[in-house]
Amino acid sequence: MKAISLKKSALYAWLAAVLVLLPGSNFPGRVLAANERPPGFVALFNGTDLSGWRGGDTFDHRKWLAMPEAERAATNAEWTADMRKHWRVENGELINDGNGRYATTEKDYGDFELLVEYKTVPKADSGIYLRGVPQVQIWDHTNPKEFRNGADKGSGGLWNNSAGAPGKDPLVLADRPFGEWNKFRILMVGSRVTVWLNDKLVVDHANLENYYDRKTPVPAKGPIELQTHGGEIRWRNIFIREIGAGEADKILESYGKDGFHSVFNGRNFDDWDGPVNEYEVKDGAICCQKGKGGTIYTKDEFADFVARVEFKLPPGGNNGLAIRYPGEGDTAYVGMCECQVLDDNYEQATGQKIDPRQAHGSAYGMVAAARGYQHAIGEWNFEEVTVKGSTIRVELNGSVILDADLSKVTEFMANHPHPGKDRTSGHFGFAGHNDPVCFRNIQIKRL
Repeated sequence: MKAISLKKSALYAWLAAVLVLLPGSNFPGRVLAANERPPGFVALFNGTDLSGWRGGDTFDHRKWLAMPEAERAATNAEWTADMRKHWRVENGELINDGNGRYATTEKDYGDFELLVEYKTVPKADSGIYLRGVPQVQIWDHTNPKEFRNGADKGSGGLWNNSAGAPGKDPLVLADRPFGEWNKFRILMVGSRVTVWLNDKLVVDHANLENYYDRKTPVPAKGPIELQTHGGEIRWRNIFIREIGAGEADKILESYGKDGFHSVFNGRNFDDWDGPVNEYEVKDGAICCQKGKGGTIYTKDEFADFVARVEFKLPPGGNNGLAIRYPGEGDTAYVGMCECQVLDDNYEQATGQKIDPRQAHGSAYGMVAAARGYQHAIGEWNFEEVTVKGSTIRVELNGSVILDADLSKVTEFMANHPHPGKDRTSGHFGFAGHNDPVCFRNIQIKRL
C-alpha cells in the first residue's frame, strides 16, 4: 500500500506540473514569474527593452509589403522613431503614455496562440491588432460616453467586425477592476479567432473581418500590434506560440461537428460510383492515381449541404470538388460547379499561366477565389464548402476564400457556358485530372 501511495503522489505531482503550464489553464498551481516564458512559447517582450518591436499604424499589411523597399524603410524609420517617444520599459512592464504609433512586432505571424497581460486606466481605449488587422478591443467598460459603442459589454470583442457579426461583442463581461492586471489568451487559425479574457470565453471561433477590405480575408501572415489610444496602458507577459498545419486542422475540425456524417469509410469505395478503379485507398485517404482520374462521386445526392474534407497536393497538383454533379459529363460545366483544388503555386511549378478563375477554391471558370491560404506542399489542408441555393462559400484553413452567388454570373472563362450552374441537387465527388491528389476525412451535413 505504501508503494502505491508513493506512485500516486508522484503522479499527482507530475499532473500538477503539466497542468499549471497549459495555456489558459485554471489549475491553481505555481504562478509564472513576470515575463517567465511558458513551455512552447517565445517571448515577444523581453522585459528590458523594445527589441523585436517597430512602429506601426492602422495600415493594410498587404500595402505595407507592396511598398518599394526604400519607401517602406523610410516609413518604418519614421513610425518607429515616433513609437519610441511614447513607449518605455519599467520594472519588466511595457508602458505607453496613450499617444504615438503602435508597438508592432518586426516578425509576421500566421496561425498562433498569444498570451498577454495588460493594465489600463479609466476612459482609456486600446486594442490588439491581429496580423495587422484591428482589433481585439480593450476599453473602459464603466465609461457611459462609450456605452453607445458597446463599452458596457466589456473588452475582448472583435470591435471592427460588422454590426451584429459573430465576435463583434464579447460573450460575457470579463474585465477586472482598474488597478488590476487583465490577461488575454487569443487563438487565431486562419481568420478564425477565439479569445479568453481572465479565463472567460469572450469570442468563440469568430471570423475576423478584414477592416481594410471586407470582401477579402485577412492576410495569411502579419504582425501583432499593441494599439495606443488616449490613455496609459501597461503590458507584460507577452508570449506567442506558432501553430503548425496539423494542429490548425484539428482545431478547425473540432468546431461545429454536429450533423456531419462520413461519406467515405477509409477502406474502400463502397457508396461511391464512377471510375473508382482510377483511384486508390491509401492510409485512409482517397488518392487519384497518377495519369488517371475521371470524376468519382457519392451514390447519394445532395441539395443544400456543407462538406468538410482534408486534401493534400503534390507540386502542381490539380483536382476539384464536384458540386451537384449529375453523374456523367464534365463536372465543371454540367454540375453546379467544380470547386477547384489546385496548388497555389501551380504557375511556378508547371510554367503554365492560369486564369484567376482556375485558382484553388474558385468556382471553376466562373468566380475567382482569394489565393495564398494553403498549407505547404505535403501538408494536409482543411476545407469547408457550404452550398445553399445558388450560393457557394469556401473556407480554406479557416479563411473564407470564396463567397459567391452563381446565379449572378454572366461572364465565363473563354466564353464557355456552364449549363449546370443552376442545378439544385446532385452528387458530391472528385474531378480527377491525373495528379496524385489525396482526400480524407470526407464529411457532409445536409442543410
